[in-house]
Amino acid sequence: MKKTLVLGASLKPNRYSFLAINRLRNHNIDTVALGLRKGEVAGIMIDTQKLPYTDIDTVTLYLNPKRQEEFYDYIVSLHPNRVIFNPGTENPEFYKLLKENAIEIEVACTLVLLSSNQY
Repeated sequence: MKKTLVLGASLKPNRYSFLAINRLRNHNIDTVALGLRKGEVAGIMIDTQKLPYTDIDTVTLYLNPKRQEEFYDYIVSLHPNRVIFNPGTENPEFYKLLKENAIEIEVACTLVLLSSNQY
C-alpha cells in the first residue's frame, strides 16, 4: 500500500486528523504525520519538522489555507501523486501550483474516502 502523509496531525482525539491517522492505520496504509506537537497516535509518531519523507503517494491536508502557505514548496518537493483537501482546507491558489507540478488535487474527506473504499 502506498504511503500517506497526514499534514496538520493532532494529538487531540476530537480532531479529524487524529481520526484519519487511526483509520489509515486500520486500513493498513503506511502513514507518516507532521504536526505542531510531537507525540504518538495509533503507533505513528507525529513529527514537528519538515522531514524529507520518501515514497509519499498522498498528502492529506488538515491545515487552513493560510497555514498551508509555508508548506507549498515542501509538499511539492515530496513529489506526491495527489493532495487531498479535506473540508475547510480548500485552496485555489495552491491547486494552481500543484497542477503546474503535475500533482493531482482531490477535494474530498479522507474519512469518507476510507469508509467508502474509494481511498
